[in-house]
Amino acid sequence: MSIITIILFFIYTYCLGYTLAKNNDAPTIEKHTMRIGIGLAVLPFLLVLLHTLHLPVDWKIVLVIIIIKPLIDIIKHPKLTSKPKITKSDLYGASAIGIALVVLVVFLNGAFNYPYFEDDDPWVHAVGVKYVSIEKKLDDPNNKLKYIDPYPPGYDAVIGTLHQTSPDIMWTMKFFNSLIIAIGIACFFFFAKTFMQSSQKALLATATLAMLPSYLSHFIWAHALVITLFIISLYPVLKVEEDKRWILPAVLAITGMVLTQPSQPIKYAVMFGIFLLVKSIVQKKIPVRQGLTIAGGYLLSLIWWIKNGVSFGSRVYNDQPELYINAPTGLAKVWATIQDFFPPQGGTATRAYSFNDFFVVKSQNLINNPVGLGVAISIITLLSIAILLLAFKGMKKQKKIWTITTLFWLLFAFLGVNSLTFNLPVGLFAFRFWMILAIPVSLLTAEGIVSLSQLAKQVNIPKIATISLLLLLIFFTAGKQKIEVNTANWPPGQMWTSNEEVAGYVWMKDLPANTKVFAYSNDEQVIGVGTFSCRWCDDVIEFREGLLNRTSQEVYTWSKKNNYEYILFDGKAFRDHQSKYGNKTTQLLNQHIQEFSQLPQATVAFQNPGIIIFKI
Repeated sequence: MSIITIILFFIYTYCLGYTLAKNNDAPTIEKHTMRIGIGLAVLPFLLVLLHTLHLPVDWKIVLVIIIIKPLIDIIKHPKLTSKPKITKSDLYGASAIGIALVVLVVFLNGAFNYPYFEDDDPWVHAVGVKYVSIEKKLDDPNNKLKYIDPYPPGYDAVIGTLHQTSPDIMWTMKFFNSLIIAIGIACFFFFAKTFMQSSQKALLATATLAMLPSYLSHFIWAHALVITLFIISLYPVLKVEEDKRWILPAVLAITGMVLTQPSQPIKYAVMFGIFLLVKSIVQKKIPVRQGLTIAGGYLLSLIWWIKNGVSFGSRVYNDQPELYINAPTGLAKVWATIQDFFPPQGGTATRAYSFNDFFVVKSQNLINNPVGLGVAISIITLLSIAILLLAFKGMKKQKKIWTITTLFWLLFAFLGVNSLTFNLPVGLFAFRFWMILAIPVSLLTAEGIVSLSQLAKQVNIPKIATISLLLLLIFFTAGKQKIEVNTANWPPGQMWTSNEEVAGYVWMKDLPANTKVFAYSNDEQVIGVGTFSCRWCDDVIEFREGLLNRTSQEVYTWSKKNNYEYILFDGKAFRDHQSKYGNKTTQLLNQHIQEFSQLPQATVAFQNPGIIIFKI
């Protein structure tokens, strides 16, 4: 654990939020929590800006920049002007933070339940994180980093900057990924409170979101950050209407979100658009300030996209062609191109969903984006929709705005989840819509709980009893299963060839951080367990060309010259070289292993049927 990096994280986020957020009049807990949230949302933009200005993406530069305004204010006003006052609103806010802390504990418990990364994405992100921490830049001239260039680098940039002061890459990624999710849940309360104009409903919505199986897991990928930043950005967008000083933090927060992941911000743009359209119709006035703010956030992200997205094209990653999203070259081809890029079946976990996928939540689920709402949440949401529609005519304008917006968000997300189920003309990674669906579902569930408790009160059932009962039902039909999924032992991914192979990499975790290990397979897992090989360096890339045609003496000499301490052979090496060397792969690799075994300068440090590691 790196206590200093945890402290630095809150310094970065709080001071950046303090500099930008204009909420000095907000209740104490809301003020300080949203400063952290706004700071987190703007941090990806700041890191991309440093890179754009050809400055190092270095934690020391970040620290100096973000403490300027707080230091000036401390010098000008060394004493607190007034003591913070704890209000009823603060008690609700503290409860929301308590919910977020419970999620954090559950997620950390699950993340550290096993000594490896789960599935595939975290191993790939680890390479980008290591690149940022060492090279302190965000471009990728050798196309060896999947989630940096042209993929927006916000997630790897943030975690990579934190890794600069936290030597254990696996701990850094596991801890801060879960912390980011928890911060998003806490900030969701303050968004919901502003949106629904009710602290009680906001707290119930936050509790629901925390228990919803479909709202994130502790899986490590950019989506953990991008949806968190969307939730955070909604708060200043709402505040812009009453105070134009919120324009800048809102713009920068949206920009930070867009610079984190390429496809989800497209969906969020639709959700922003729904909000603006509904508000225009209900108020009979276009919300120009909010519209320009949202547009400004997306336009400012062009500081990255202009350089990295000029025309449709392809690049090569890991010796495999990979399409990436760029701007269309002809208007006549736009729709056809959209359909090509976004088919209804797009997404590795996308499938046609059934009734049970929504209503019945199991203790076994997807790990990257779990599915399901649960019986209680599903029924309460449906009842809430009916109650809201029946009461619609008598609603005040503000309630009409959030009600209609939420209902259309629900429709949009539901259709998005079911792009393959309904065989829609386009889809946008349907399985990733589940986390978005959780937002309107949480808001509607909170409204439904309050409405049902008011109805129960008419027959002399205390509101607290009804609310408690409904929350218990939600817990036992959704929350319990979410905990079980997130505290289970998750698999280490599909790239492995055996459990013995995994055991060898777990053994390497006990080596000193950044010990240099040359693997005959690839560097993703070497970097992921905390050792090191420079996957992006020209000399390493060049040496790997024709590796099996080299002699073991050549490999040994080159490795010693480049300060490698270990040479690694594993099952992945046999699989990875098969396409190039065909039937000779096994013979060539066995020859190298045998020759290393005979080298007096090499000794076996670890060996089992799936892996052999030589100390040189």
